[in-house]
Amino acid sequence: MDSEKCGALLWILETGSLTAAAEKLGYTPSGISRMMAALEAETGFSLLTRSRSGVTATPECELLLPTVRELAHWGERYTEMAAEIRGVQCGQITVGTAYAAYYSWLTQLVSAFVTAYPKIGVELIEGTSSELCRAVEEKRADFCIISRREGEHDWLPLSDDPLVALVPCSHPLAKQDVFPLSDFTREAYIDVYPTRETDNSRVFAKEGIHPHIRYSTADSTAAASMVEAGLGVTLLNTLVAQKLQGNFVTLPVDPPQLINIGIAIPPRDVISPAARRFVELARQRLSEALPQA
Repeated sequence: MDSEKCGALLWILETGSLTAAAEKLGYTPSGISRMMAALEAETGFSLLTRSRSGVTATPECELLLPTVRELAHWGERYTEMAAEIRGVQCGQITVGTAYAAYYSWLTQLVSAFVTAYPKIGVELIEGTSSELCRAVEEKRADFCIISRREGEHDWLPLSDDPLVALVPCSHPLAKQDVFPLSDFTREAYIDVYPTRETDNSRVFAKEGIHPHIRYSTADSTAAASMVEAGLGVTLLNTLVAQKLQGNFVTLPVDPPQLINIGIAIPPRDVISPAARRFVELARQRLSEALPQA
């Protein structure tokens, strides 16, 4: 099983399409199909399930995916290191952020990076902190701005960001100096990113609080609008809340909840040459126009 085939398999599963993966990798659809047929013959069982909704991994393939990611990662790293020895700077890195407030800084960093290293490609991804942390540890991402998670990755701290409650202006609780976390068990709660692990869900679990969830949304702006309409209250990072506008009050929570925000990167013995250059540039620019809570 060679690393090129492993990388192609991962792109097929990422896009859900042989055609899209072929276009991304510069193959013809028939060429990528032959590559997967050869890989399946090599492994001795089917790796892909094809349906009208797209291409997915078989149960057997799911068991192999951690190893497939390892092989693809080290194959790519081999190529990059060989190019580096020849004096050619190339490769591909994947960067992301769980917080939109960092997009401006991150895209400026990417712009400076591709100017300095035009042969290194950059992909931007999004997700929750837990999802992006998992992407770094599974070698699917190289540099992600997230809230701190435990795991096998290196950590570059950026800031401490307080969680705040958004409360309708007409609500009696709006006149308080702080919003007790325990009140989320009684007040109608607007859940942001339901079913996904977030800073909010982790804080509630840590404090033993079960919020009275009445509404849910995957958009913080929508959550703020629902608060403004008097539907309930919600909990957000200050970095997120300070960008929102509307007829609501923002209150610190009690007890205070500080979220450690920073950058998750692969460990030194794993990080690729291309990603290492990106991190070096990021370290140089960490003090430049970073968003503050």
